[in-house]
Amino acid sequence: MRAYLAFTKKEFTENWRTYKLPILLVVFLLFGMMSPLLAKLTPELLKSLSDTGGVVITLPEPTAMDAWAQFFKNVGQMGMLAIIIVFSGLMATEFSKGTLVNMLTKGMKRHTVVLSKLTAATVIWTVSFLLCLAVSYAYTAYFWDMGTLHYAFLSFFSLWLFGEFLISLLIFGGILFKSLMGSLLFCGGVIVAMTILNIIPNITRYNPSSLSGATLELLNGQKGLSEFMPAFVICAVLIIVFSAASITLFNKKQI
Repeated sequence: MRAYLAFTKKEFTENWRTYKLPILLVVFLLFGMMSPLLAKLTPELLKSLSDTGGVVITLPEPTAMDAWAQFFKNVGQMGMLAIIIVFSGLMATEFSKGTLVNMLTKGMKRHTVVLSKLTAATVIWTVSFLLCLAVSYAYTAYFWDMGTLHYAFLSFFSLWLFGEFLISLLIFGGILFKSLMGSLLFCGGVIVAMTILNIIPNITRYNPSSLSGATLELLNGQKGLSEFMPAFVICAVLIIVFSAASITLFNKKQI
């Protein structure tokens, strides 16, 4: 336990010194501000353009749900890309630099390394996501009546869960290929495969990728809880599977 806490502390310190933590906080803070502001200002910008260009553009008044649509779009796309870029070297850099050799030869368990890195990345992702959500909620509540949010906790938690899924993929890919590029390609390959699977009718309700944006339809009440629970459960199971597989694989890998 002492080794786990010490190595986790080392991960937080390293993420701070390499600016990964500040970068993610700033990026998600901006996403939290941008989502309601874009929903609020876009109609005004289009109206001003139509006034100068002679083309009449009529848009409905923006609502709180428009802000949440921007939130899911920003975090579900650009936010996930930021996670992939920042955490792609979680394990890969340890192999390339050879920094684990001394610690492992001195008796530190290999599973401690994987769990510490997963813990640090999870905490950083969670704090960044909650900051983004809190700022977006505050701005949205300021501009509009929030109205009814259906299954709000599950909608936002699903988006967070998909981010956690990406982290587990990056760790597994980094151990499997022992390189930054391998980690990125593995994660990207899984995402592309899930995207292609969405072509198959009725596969979306089982596909974890639906949690990165389609849960807006859960929030606004267009779809029911039963349509998202299979993807939610499968995503949670895959996180556990990839995390366990990372530990098993790392125990067999030559450093």
